[in-house]
Amino acid sequence: MKIANYEIHPIETGRFGLDGGAMFGIVPKPLWSKTNPPDERNRIELAARALLIIGNGKKILVDNGNGSKFSDKQVDIYRLNMNQYELHKSLRQYGLTTSDITDVILTHLHFDHAGGSTYRDNGVLKPTFPNARYYVQKAQWEQALNPSEKDRGSYMADDFIPLKEHGVLELVEGEFEIFPNISLLLVNGHSTALQLPKISDGKMTLLYSADLFPTSSHIPLPYIMAYDLRPLMTLEEKRKVLTNTCEEDWILFFEHDPKIVAGKARRTEKGFTFDAPVAFD
Repeated sequence: MKIANYEIHPIETGRFGLDGGAMFGIVPKPLWSKTNPPDERNRIELAARALLIIGNGKKILVDNGNGSKFSDKQVDIYRLNMNQYELHKSLRQYGLTTSDITDVILTHLHFDHAGGSTYRDNGVLKPTFPNARYYVQKAQWEQALNPSEKDRGSYMADDFIPLKEHGVLELVEGEFEIFPNISLLLVNGHSTALQLPKISDGKMTLLYSADLFPTSSHIPLPYIMAYDLRPLMTLEEKRKVLTNTCEEDWILFFEHDPKIVAGKARRTEKGFTFDAPVAFD
């Protein structure tokens, strides 16, 4: 896919599983299980899909998956699987290594989005992308350092503290154009100051929807994760973004949908629903 001067590619970093009830909140299991069948431990399959943006002298990565620092117990709990998909392997498909990445935009610092930011080298934590700057909203950074009891389990300090220690962290604030034709849209329902990169040239727009719409099944307004800190805020943020999406024909990029990489939404009498997938050329 090409937007403005950028080539855009999905980067698959692995698969994992989370509790289906937690992923769909108040929505009854007979409804969400139609499109997201759970395993014997009630976990649904999820992708950890990053986005590679190449152009204007940049090689930008949006999020980077779970990473490789988990214990055997955590691998079992979260059903982590990198047998088919893996970050380094996916980058090699485009002739790249982690050293080629110039910038990393982290939507937020939950482990399934920022876990690949660092790795262990003989027991020493190092940035995975040694030549990149990592961009995080300042308010999200502060949330990660001082999480609530509700979201403490979603943050793992080894994913982000080394970024500051190695001097590669860039704390940004608010909504702005971070690179030409790439702007940041902020939402606060799921977590404080979650930034959604929006790539647009006036003719085509792609929104990396992260945990606002983790899968295509989350487009209907009531389908809100139990993980969200402020679910009623999420509801209104979804309504606003989906209104723009339908009116301006945006493409939504799904970070966690195991089958659908991107697609469009449509308005119905009952609200909003998934319309159709969009292929990456």
